[in-house]
Amino acid sequence: MKKTIAIILSLVLILSFVACAKKAEAKSIKVGASITPHAEILREAAKLLEKEGITLEVVEYTDYVQPNTAVEDGSLDANYFQHTPYLNTFNAENKTHIVSVGAIHYEPFGIYAGKVKALSDLPDGAKIGVPNDGSNETRALLLLQQEGIIKLKDGIDASSNATVLDVAENPKNIEIIEMEAAQISKALSDLDFGVINGNYALQAGLNAGTDALAVEDASGSGAQTYANVLCVKEGNEKKDAVQALLKALTSQEVKDFINSTYQGAVVPIF
Repeated sequence: MKKTIAIILSLVLILSFVACAKKAEAKSIKVGASITPHAEILREAAKLLEKEGITLEVVEYTDYVQPNTAVEDGSLDANYFQHTPYLNTFNAENKTHIVSVGAIHYEPFGIYAGKVKALSDLPDGAKIGVPNDGSNETRALLLLQQEGIIKLKDGIDASSNATVLDVAENPKNIEIIEMEAAQISKALSDLDFGVINGNYALQAGLNAGTDALAVEDASGSGAQTYANVLCVKEGNEKKDAVQALLKALTSQEVKDFINSTYQGAVVPIF
């Protein structure tokens, strides 16, 4: 009899532990993000999660590598900083297993003035900084092509991983300098122009809607191709806290926040 009671008590304790673990899972979520605009948008979404009893912890990063490695090793539940082409390249190169849960917003890529203040004044041999990671470099080169500064080889599109070696025509002998994306805005005083990711432009006090000399064509495929996505490790997509965060990020409240805060530098796509 005593043995039976002991077994029953053990089962009760085990079931209680499992229930508490599930409850804890649904009550908090830890998400890595770029400082601007991702962390700011997450904090707005956190207000909605709080009403559901879920605590959102935002961990800020200044690079594009650590937020993914932290999701892969489980120290983060999710991240929000990247677009799908970058995610696919990162997974392929690092053998990680990170997947998108949903698309949230689009940040127009822009060309910003450095030492030269207008594209019409582009000098021969001008120095232009572009991101050095595959998907973002492709995006930068496509924008330079859009503005007639260079011409890429046939077949280069948003799905490519283009580099300076894919430039077919460079009539003004532009020196394209491949740099870490986060450093371009800081190096503008040494460059004639910089092609900058939306989040890093915002961090530098630049706005694609008001400061960029040229931006990607919003009617093109870029808005979908380069949509910034909420990501988790494969297998965690359906977790309650993840789905609650996705719902909050794609709410009308967050859409209104994005539109009123960033004035075209960040565009919701939900």
